[in-house]
Amino acid sequence: MWAVLTVVVVFEFTVGATLSKSINRGCATLIAGALGVGGHHLATTVGERGEAFVLGILVFILAAGATFLRFVPKIKARYDYGMVIFILTFCLVTVSGYRVEELVELAHQRLSTIIIGASTCMIISIFVCPVWAGADLHKLVASNIEKLANYLEGFEGEYFHSLKDKEKSKSLLQGYKSVLNSKAIEESLTNFARWEPGHGGFSLRHPWKQYMKIGVLVRECAYKIETLNTYLNPEIQASLEFKCKIQEPCTKMSSESNKALKAISSSMKTMTNPLAAKSHIENSKTAIEELKVALEVISLEDVELLAIIPVATVAAILEEITFSVEKIYDSVSELSHLAHFKSVEPNVSPEKPPLLHRGIIKPVVDIDNNAPHVEITIQDLCMESPEKARKDTLEILQS
Repeated sequence: MWAVLTVVVVFEFTVGATLSKSINRGCATLIAGALGVGGHHLATTVGERGEAFVLGILVFILAAGATFLRFVPKIKARYDYGMVIFILTFCLVTVSGYRVEELVELAHQRLSTIIIGASTCMIISIFVCPVWAGADLHKLVASNIEKLANYLEGFEGEYFHSLKDKEKSKSLLQGYKSVLNSKAIEESLTNFARWEPGHGGFSLRHPWKQYMKIGVLVRECAYKIETLNTYLNPEIQASLEFKCKIQEPCTKMSSESNKALKAISSSMKTMTNPLAAKSHIENSKTAIEELKVALEVISLEDVELLAIIPVATVAAILEEITFSVEKIYDSVSELSHLAHFKSVEPNVSPEKPPLLHRGIIKPVVDIDNNAPHVEITIQDLCMESPEKARKDTLEILQS
């Protein structure tokens, strides 16, 4: 009976979940059975009158201690099921020993039948059409990154009207919403993946914790996209003139961030290093510098402030998304290093596009020839750190 119950309880969809429950149940039964037999022998030394009293104290102390241990986050995440089985088995063996003569035989029978049932589940789960939690986690994270890239592509077409297919752009704007609620399933798959043996391209000591870090950064970017999505509301009135003046750098930021995310997602699916995304990130940083230059030359004297706030906010959010994409790239690069992904050099060496330069134009009158001339002073524009670039952009918007 215990073998059948074990099969019903521990058999799960993924290999990791089945192994987790089987090992937890087996170890908890072994430890609880041993402690139960030991507690029974301890209780018999005090005589028949004190035996029930000692057994009651042991059950209360160990059951209460195991119950409170279940509230420890790390234990609850990986060993919660084992703690429940420990409490049930210890109470069963200890209380049964007060009435059953062959206590050791009872504990041995329960342990052996559980081992038979758990072993059957593990063998079937691993060798008969296995479903690996680690592979599902890897695909989920890569898919979430791709959904963010699709949104940026759709946003570019919807907000700046760069895509002719309106239906396609609208369909791309919906996928990111599932990323916002992916934390629970990522944590569950990460926990189960740790129990699994090496499979496919994943070794026994694969850095599963790194997927949690990537997931946090991806959701952080998704929340920024959620904010950006509110500005697609047609009821928000924006200055078309101001929008046209900063459209090119904003479109470039969105496009390059989209390409970078797609390159990162593709590298995860093929388990290669994400070097192809580096050039797109550099291009998006260049677009930030172009945006700063465009904002400096725009005259705001005859422009209504309330009309430019929505467009300026969109530009600022796109800048924040660019920095989030860079963080995702760094985290995936760390994963590729820890997991020893294949090294693939980009086919074309990334080249940075020429930066814009700040210029000052002054008319000069030649006294001798009385012919007008123009003097142009070029000031070099150097790349700055993301924090400095963000601060400069905010100062320009405020001014």
